[in-house]
Amino acid sequence: MSDVTIKVNDNGPLRITGKVEMVDTLGNRFETKESFILCRCGLSNQKPFCDLTHKGKFESAPRA
Repeated sequence: MSDVTIKVNDNGPLRITGKVEMVDTLGNRFETKESFILCRCGLSNQKPFCDLTHKGKFESAPRA
């Protein structure tokens, strides 16, 4: 089993749990914790992280 879990939340962000290194396109490292959420809706003012701006404004419930 993987040490990292990515959970796709219905109508919300991606929850990342586990030790992961996240970098931008230039290789600059984002400071992360063992659990954090990433924006899927594009409305966050803290991209790539979610600030919960999506509440009531974003719908997506994909299934694997």
